[in-house]
Amino acid sequence: MWERRTAEAFVQLADTLVAGFDVIDLLHTLTERCVELLDVDAAGILLVDQRGALQLVAASTEQARLLELFQLQDEEGPCLDCYHSGTQVACADLATEPQRWPRFTAAAHDRGFAAVHALPMRLREQVLGAMNLFSASPGVLPEGTVAVAQALADVATIGILQERSHRESVLVTEQLQVALNSRVLIEQAKGVLAERAQISVAEAFTQLRGFARNRNRRLSEVAAAVIDGATDVAELVARREPPAR
Repeated sequence: MWERRTAEAFVQLADTLVAGFDVIDLLHTLTERCVELLDVDAAGILLVDQRGALQLVAASTEQARLLELFQLQDEEGPCLDCYHSGTQVACADLATEPQRWPRFTAAAHDRGFAAVHALPMRLREQVLGAMNLFSASPGVLPEGTVAVAQALADVATIGILQERSHRESVLVTEQLQVALNSRVLIEQAKGVLAERAQISVAEAFTQLRGFARNRNRRLSEVAAAVIDGATDVAELVARREPPAR
């Protein structure tokens, strides 16, 4: 059963790698599949922008999102170490190594996380960012689990870097920057929709994503329409759409 679900996850990721694919949706799918398959409680992804600074692009839960943002703001944590080293960074029990990332450890504890495993998103010498896997209970991830997580991250990395085999690196950088800019729009739209519809930020994102998928539109396009108050997305405030599968 687990093997079949894992194979389906790889197929799903591969199916998104078509011309003009939505990077943000791809990475959110990656975090969701990691939580479903790997016995972790949350996942987050950071990518580097044109200036060489890491930015949050996807998180499976609000607590993970807040912890990733804290990590970036405080410039301390496993995901940053993973990105800079290009290698996996893990801590099976943050409470036993408080001196390793003292401020991050405290923030992780406040948000209900006790263990973390960070994996690089890299292809050979090019490191695009890192993916964090968070667990509410202490424990070491089995080698097989880590191998699957890294393979999932590798598929996404290859897709980002090689949307087309002939695409030059400068265009890849531009694509990443577009994804990061889109993330800002999406965060703003989540807040607008949550306020208008009186729902949680997490539910607002689910509605935005479902609306975009059901109408074959990009998340960033729908987010901009929500911010601008476009009539074609006004129904999002009036009723909740089931997320697309």
